[in-house]
Amino acid sequence: MASTAVDVKELPAAYVFVADMPGLTHADIKVQVENDNVLKISGERKRDEFVTDTEIKYVRVERSAGKFMRKFNLPANANLDNITAACQDGLLTIIVPKHPPPDVNRPRTFDVPVGSASLSNQ
Repeated sequence: MASTAVDVKELPAAYVFVADMPGLTHADIKVQVENDNVLKISGERKRDEFVTDTEIKYVRVERSAGKFMRKFNLPANANLDNITAACQDGLLTIIVPKHPPPDVNRPRTFDVPVGSASLSNQ
């Protein structure tokens, strides 16, 4: 199974995955979320399909071909409902927004009126 290079960046509001996808179309690439926390990038690079002549042989093969897959564990604050992906100029960019951080527990202040109060036994 072939691999693909991926850069992962953390921004204040999102995680950004950028993967090399030279020569692939959107139909060759699949982006999925598994088990609610694993980002899976998969697809297949094919050799030249137009070459059918049996007289042709490769002298050197340096570009990987075949199926590829990468998996990344997503943090708990990943907003899985708003993931976007786009492939342009041989780069697949996946943006995983972050959920906003929870409000910090702040001390609450109460105004307590001060006066004479009587407690009666009832």
